[in-house]
Order: sequence, then structure tokens, then C-alpha cells
Amino acid sequence: MMEAVPGALGTSASFALRLGQIVFSSASLLFMCLDVQFYSYTSFSYLVTVMGLVTPWSVSLALVDAYSVFVKCLPRQPRVLLVIIVGDWALSFLSLGAACSTASVTSLLADYESSYCPSKICSRYQLSAAMAFMSWFLSFASTLFNLWLLPSL
Repeated sequence: MMEAVPGALGTSASFALRLGQIVFSSASLLFMCLDVQFYSYTSFSYLVTVMGLVTPWSVSLALVDAYSVFVKCLPRQPRVLLVIIVGDWALSFLSLGAACSTASVTSLLADYESSYCPSKICSRYQLSAAMAFMSWFLSFASTLFNLWLLPSL
């Protein structure tokens, strides 16, 4: 039996990556949704939509990882792994786009008068974008680890 790639599906490192994705995507949603006016800007709505997709995806794969770690059964089916890689890849680039657009709009709003974005609300938007960047980083790392494992199956 071959060794498991650290961070690939079914390992404890992958479980830790998924938990980090859950925490950061949920935190991004929380910081964005604390203000009711986020829907006024398309990039903020886009971030909420993408993080709303990332969170259940990460929860479901964290459950798969937890089951694999506790039962000691690594899922090694190429088609299943390919679906997970494509899903992680798509969601990681969607979350990168959402984080970048949110950060740029927040920066633009903060540069103008405070009537567009009071400092308390702008800081929440900045925290939400930062959490989205962290979620993207963990999601992309998970994609790369699983992609590294795919040719060996």
C-alpha cells in the first residue's frame, strides 16, 4: 500500500484543512452579514453567495475526512477524487474572485467620504475579505494536495 500524501483526502491533515475552511468561510459570512446593507454592492453579495457554497462543501468533505481518519479507510477511487479536485478548484477560484472584489470595493469605499462606508462597517467588510482570502488559501492547498495524489491512483 502506498503512503498517503499529507493533506490529501482521507488524512488528518485534510481534515484540519477542511476545518480551517469551515471556520474562515463561516467567519467571512458572519462579518459580512452583521451589516444589513451588504446587498447594496454586487461584490459583497457575490462573497456571501460563494462563502455560502464553500461552507457546506467543506463540511461535507470534513465529514468524509473524519470518517476516513477514524475508520482508517482511505478513499482511493480516481473518479471520486477527480470530482473533489474539480469542486475544490472551482470553489477556490470563485472564493479568490469574491475576496479580491470585496477587498477592492471596500478599499474604494474607505477612500471616499465616510458617508458611503462608516469605519466600523468598513472594518467588518475588510475582516470578511481577509477571512475569505484565508478560506481560499486552504481550499487551494487542498486542491493541490489532492491533485498531487491523483496520478498515483
